[in-house]
Amino acid sequence: MSKNLAIKAARAHKDMTQKDLADAVGVSRQTVNAIEKGEYNPTIKLCRSICRVLDRTLDELFWEDEETE
Repeated sequence: MSKNLAIKAARAHKDMTQKDLADAVGVSRQTVNAIEKGEYNPTIKLCRSICRVLDRTLDELFWEDEETE
């Protein structure tokens, strides 16, 4: 599993810390950190919550291009 730099970039674009994002979607900061490091695979429900908060699509944040796998 690769690092999820898209979430980190989208979060930074909105001037949010990991804790800000975690609070907004109802998880711990450690969970957000693990998702960004590629150490935790979030549920689809959590993925959708993160997308809503960061104003991004599932494609933009979670689904890698087949060419990069």
